[in-house]
Amino acid sequence: MKVIFAGTPPFAATALKAIAEEHEVVCVLTQPDRPAGRGMHLKPSAVKEVALKLNLPVRQPETLKNADIQAALLSYQADVMVVAAYGLLLPKAVLDMPKLGCLNIHASLLPRWRGAAPIQRAIEAGDKQTGICIMQMDEGLDTGDVLHRSVIDIDSTDTAATLHDKLMIQGAKDIVAVLQQLPNVKRQPQPTGGITYAKKIGKDEALIDWKQTANHIDRQIRAFNPFPVAKTVYQGSVLKIFSGCLKNISTDKPAGTIIQADENGICVATGDNKVIQILEVQAAGSRKMAVADFLNGNEMRIGDILGK
Repeated sequence: MKVIFAGTPPFAATALKAIAEEHEVVCVLTQPDRPAGRGMHLKPSAVKEVALKLNLPVRQPETLKNADIQAALLSYQADVMVVAAYGLLLPKAVLDMPKLGCLNIHASLLPRWRGAAPIQRAIEAGDKQTGICIMQMDEGLDTGDVLHRSVIDIDSTDTAATLHDKLMIQGAKDIVAVLQQLPNVKRQPQPTGGITYAKKIGKDEALIDWKQTANHIDRQIRAFNPFPVAKTVYQGSVLKIFSGCLKNISTDKPAGTIIQADENGICVATGDNKVIQILEVQAAGSRKMAVADFLNGNEMRIGDILGK
């Protein structure tokens, strides 16, 4: 089967590798190289790196609305296009181009969490399950029929990073299975109820409000690891919080109060009189480290309040 693949980050690169083992990938579409790192040198996407290793033809258009790129894609006479976290909208002309249409690997149980950040939003909302949907793309935002669905449990310790990796592996398996069965795959329209939207994660969401419940703050920390990373303020400086855990204790201290700080972690009162234990932090101008290492060079006094 002739496949055009469109994707950009590691989530997509894993799927590309799996597809290339089974099918003829005639073209790889990915985002243009972007500046990255301290030197801001141009860096290729994870998908481009994989494509080059596999000697696959790569195109990096700024848009798919241009007649030239559309003509080039048409020339491949692809059976299907597979899209995974590509980052560009597919106009109708492109959606209609492959014989079997365009398939999307989406990291949620549609119609829940349509949109840009389904992994983070599922953790943040406290969902117990998420999954992978292989979807027939149409002109709507993740509105197409579902060809395959896999369910994955969200563990109480899952971060966006760990859940991403589970879904990445499952997505690669599922798209290969679906491609093997095309065109004889039953399509299921998405339910009209239970629709939610996973808006793009903003850096302004990262600031912790200690008046929230302990469960809410725990989910925020996990959902925003590795980006944008939950944060608080201590003695006028930003302190990023990469990991923490719920403690099965209660306190009558005001929200944000440090009630314990030692090598085991920093325990902080929350708005429902519960406690979050901070385990891994990063101070401004420093590296990420365990709390034990942080406290070796930084004093935190019992009774001080975070967020001020």
